[in-house]
Amino acid sequence: MGSTKISCNPPPLIDPTRATIAFGDRALPRLNRELNSDVLITRQQSLKALSSILHDPEYIAGSLKNGIVHSLKTLLTDEDVTVRQLCVECLFIIASYAIGRTALIELDMINSVAKLFDDPDVVVRLKAHKTVEMVAESPFGAQAVLDDKLVQTLVEKLAKEETEIVLYILDTLHFCMMVDTVDALSAGAMLTFRNLLKKPNVSICAKAAICVLDLSVPLAGKERAVEDDVVEPLTRLLLHKSDEVRAKAAGALTMIAITTPGKFKALHALDTLVFLTKDQNSEVRTNALKALTCLSEAPRGRKILLNHVEKIQVLTSDPVPAVAKAASIALQVICWKP
Repeated sequence: MGSTKISCNPPPLIDPTRATIAFGDRALPRLNRELNSDVLITRQQSLKALSSILHDPEYIAGSLKNGIVHSLKTLLTDEDVTVRQLCVECLFIIASYAIGRTALIELDMINSVAKLFDDPDVVVRLKAHKTVEMVAESPFGAQAVLDDKLVQTLVEKLAKEETEIVLYILDTLHFCMMVDTVDALSAGAMLTFRNLLKKPNVSICAKAAICVLDLSVPLAGKERAVEDDVVEPLTRLLLHKSDEVRAKAAGALTMIAITTPGKFKALHALDTLVFLTKDQNSEVRTNALKALTCLSEAPRGRKILLNHVEKIQVLTSDPVPAVAKAASIALQVICWKP
C-alpha cells in the first residue's frame, strides 16, 4: 500500500558516491572540470565516475585527448586519501591499454606515481605498484622504469612492504631485468632475492626464483649468485610442495650452473634433481633435466649421472616434447667421450 512518508534513501540504482555523467562527447570534458574542482566531494565523485567509465575502451583515447591524465597527475598529491586511491586506480586502468601506457610514459607519469611508494596509506601504495607493474609489462615500459632509476627503490621496498605489494614489485623487477640487469645488480638485488626464497609464501618463493634466474643471465649475475650463496636456498626449494616453486628453483639452478663455480656449488643437488625427473609436472621434469645437463659437464657430475642413464633414457619417450628433447640432450652430454 502506498505511503506519504518521505524516504531519506536515494532512489534505487543511484550511486551517491559517483558523479552524474553528461551525455555523449560532453562526458569527459565535464568530468575533467570536476576533477579540478575546489570542492572535495566533487573531486571524489568525479574520480569514482571516471574509474567506472574508463573500463570502456572507447573512453581511453578521449580521456587522453581531453587532458584528464594531466588532471590526475595533479590529484596524485591531493591531501585526501580517497582522492589519491581513486586517482591511482584510474591511472592503473589507463595503463592497462597500450595507448594509455604510451601516454603515461610520454607525460612522465611513472615518476609521479612512484612518489606514492612512500604514501602512508597501504591501499595507495598497492595501487601505485600495480600501475608501475602494468606499465613495465611492455619492453618500452620496462625501459622507462629503468630510465627513471626506480630499480634501487623497488629493491629496497622488497624488505619493507606487505606481501601483496611485494608480489607486484617482484613482477616489475622481472620485466625490468628482462631488458637490463645492471641496475638490479648494482642495487644488491641478488641478496634480497635470496632472503625472499626463505619466505613461507608460495608465490613469493616462485617469483623470487624467477628473478634469480633473470639476474643470473649475464656472467656478473652468475658470479654474484655464487658469492651470495643463492644455490643453498634454491636446492631446498627443489623439494617444495608447490609445482611452480620446484620448477622455478630448478630453472634458476640451471642458469647458475652454466659457469664452472656454479656447477661445483650445485653438485650437492644432483640426487634431488634426479629424483625430480620423475615429477608429475612437465616443467619440473624439463628444468631438472636441463640442470642435470649442466652439472654433467663437471667430471664429478658425469661420474655420478652415468649411474642414472637408464632413468633418463626412459624420458626420451616422454609424451611432452620439451621433456623428451631435454632428456635426449642430457644423455648426449652425460655419455660424451673425448
